[in-house]
Amino acid sequence: MKWPGCIKLALACTFSAACLGVTNTFADGGIQVQSFKLTAVDDGYTVSIDSKIELNPTLVQALDKGVVLYFVNKFTLVEPRWYWFDNEVARIKTRTGLRYHALTRQYRLTDNTFSRNFTTLKDALLALQRLRDQPLTIKHELKSNVHYNAILRLWLDLTRMPKPFQVEALGSSAWNLSSDRLEWRMKLPSPEQPFHLFDDQ
Repeated sequence: MKWPGCIKLALACTFSAACLGVTNTFADGGIQVQSFKLTAVDDGYTVSIDSKIELNPTLVQALDKGVVLYFVNKFTLVEPRWYWFDNEVARIKTRTGLRYHALTRQYRLTDNTFSRNFTTLKDALLALQRLRDQPLTIKHELKSNVHYNAILRLWLDLTRMPKPFQVEALGSSAWNLSSDRLEWRMKLPSPEQPFHLFDDQ
């Protein structure tokens, strides 16, 4: 997709800043969006996201104790309105749990549609980092001629964790795992030309 120079520059600056921040923080764990794709299909649109997720020692220790870590991918399309509040027209929000079973010595990923086991944490994270062809939930009519505000963010959801760990997380940055909040303006892609973010394919 060809974008105006101002949009390309804004995205490039946002992505560069994100990369610089991750370089410093990934030693203590972090999440970084590496690519995003919005594709037009027969019955709507699908979203695919590639990310990088690194767990710090605190989170690995929590896994070893049987704590489930929930990771969220959220993408929204918002129609700006000068006369009223902006209107959220479409979104996806996925929540995937990662846990370790000491008895079987396996890691498991689960959400409301699947459950998969892995023999190593590395393999489980590789699968967690790839979201493929997730249907976009359309809340209001989408228009091909409108420039929408797009918002993308990935994070570790502390609200699903046991209360003692939530209290511990309040005073520790080790639990604050989140990507940067990425924002851009875009029109809906055509079936022939998917929309790519941080990807020249």
